[in-house]
Amino acid sequence: MSRVSFHSIFYITIFAFIFVPFQSVHAVEYQLHGIVDVRTSSTDSLTSYLAGGQGKFANSDGSQLSLSQAGAQLAVSWDNGLSAHGVVNAYYTSMENNENDSALGLTEAYFKYRSLPNDSGYRWQTKVGIFYPEISLENTAYAWASKDTLNSSSLNTWIGEEVRVLGGDLKLTRLGKLTNNKYDLSLSGSLFTNNDPSGALLAWHGWTTSSRQTLWTEKRVFPWFPAREAGGDLAGQADKSDPFLELDHRVGYHVRAEWKLHHQGELSVGYYNNRAIPYKVVDGQYGWHTRFYHLGAKWQLSNNVVLTAQYLRGDTLMQSHEQNDVVNNSYANGFIALTFKWANFLLNKKHKSTVRLEDFSVDDNDNTWGDNNNEDGQALTLNHSYRLSRQWFISAEFSYIDSHRPARYYNHDAIDLVEKQTQIAARYFF
Repeated sequence: MSRVSFHSIFYITIFAFIFVPFQSVHAVEYQLHGIVDVRTSSTDSLTSYLAGGQGKFANSDGSQLSLSQAGAQLAVSWDNGLSAHGVVNAYYTSMENNENDSALGLTEAYFKYRSLPNDSGYRWQTKVGIFYPEISLENTAYAWASKDTLNSSSLNTWIGEEVRVLGGDLKLTRLGKLTNNKYDLSLSGSLFTNNDPSGALLAWHGWTTSSRQTLWTEKRVFPWFPAREAGGDLAGQADKSDPFLELDHRVGYHVRAEWKLHHQGELSVGYYNNRAIPYKVVDGQYGWHTRFYHLGAKWQLSNNVVLTAQYLRGDTLMQSHEQNDVVNNSYANGFIALTFKWANFLLNKKHKSTVRLEDFSVDDNDNTWGDNNNEDGQALTLNHSYRLSRQWFISAEFSYIDSHRPARYYNHDAIDLVEKQTQIAARYFF
């Protein structure tokens, strides 16, 4: 089926014509930035979720050398506030049985317009194209990389895997510096398509942690389970999930509010709803009605310590043609992280340490035989980074995940499992 429906193109075009002003274009500025991240890892786990297993990491059990990310983002800006953006990412990780997870492709592509603030301090911007909804507080480096850890939290790993949209976003900001206030206020709203199967991978491999983003048009494998066998309730499901499809021509939405205190921190709240028809199926790809709210906080506790916290809670539903529930899950995820910069201490300012604690769960609310999606777990991440130069960083990271997942029984693996990973990375930002 077509990746971009006529309906999608129509409403995005209308959005662009309404909100992107026609102004003369003069000077053009080009900016190219990116990241190259090469890692060696030692993993105590199962077969990776990227290879169709129940392992929580991008790497399967054992030691590996991998290109965890090679990303580049190009921005073309005009002096009237209009800019065009494209992001490309590549990955290579060797897997079991002489297979590998290798991929190269597009992750974002959009136009953006940002106005000058008016006399009252209001500024608005619009974005049209393929982009991430504004959710993550971790993945703020080039090419949506995480700045303070090698693996993203399980919350943002899921966003990078299954939440991407084709649509338009409008954001209005009241700038405090122009109104004698110490804070900025922002409100934004998005309309989008092409995210109807979102929720399938979360249901079938649970929460995971890595730096791996799904490329636009890329299909992702999920583990085997009995309900997929002939005669099972999910026998019609395709072998891989295609998360960025449009199946029902319904428009989803995302709304978000943000409060920023100058030189101190920010608080945000948002709600996402893809409005997918849960009994719609095309070529083995089902619609999943997925919705969630999210909260975020980033706060400068002192000159050297930054706290980052996020929480997400929602549900997802997939049904048969008769509109009987096949997969009905609710889910929750939250993390808190502290980042410590070693300026003015025994170590110099080139050192930075991060500790992150996570709690995650999935509750299976349906009665489908052979498809138990229940999960409960906690995770710990310890990271230390050293800045060799302006662009080169060396990072060491230890990850620990303790989870209860009954679906592992289908492959005769332990339902209660502790997984561990140690990574050393050389990262180059350009």
